[in-house]
Amino acid sequence: MAKATATATPPTTTSSRSTTTGAKLRPLGDRVVIEPTPREEMTKSGIVLPDTAKEKPQEGMILAIGPGAFDADGKRVAMDVKVGQKVLYGKYSGTEFKIDDEDLLIVSQKDILAVVAD
Repeated sequence: MAKATATATPPTTTSSRSTTTGAKLRPLGDRVVIEPTPREEMTKSGIVLPDTAKEKPQEGMILAIGPGAFDADGKRVAMDVKVGQKVLYGKYSGTEFKIDDEDLLIVSQKDILAVVAD
């Protein structure tokens, strides 16, 4: 009887997570793919908010990071963030897109304001 073995993949500078559709995203340069935190549907007092009254999210989870930008000498600059971190970003930063009903955002690392500590 054959025994199944698991192989570990070595960590890389560029990380990506497959979305629910199985599509892989690999941002370029110093860009980051973020899944915004879902917007509040109802206030604490129970008032239901319509889409027009909801604020844009400014917090999300990093799904994938690029390899980093190049400096003036042509050397790669390491990224300051990692996949899985919760971050705060500028209100109107980045480019929004949708992959199979998942709202995602691509921003440059410079648009990330802070990492939220657990």
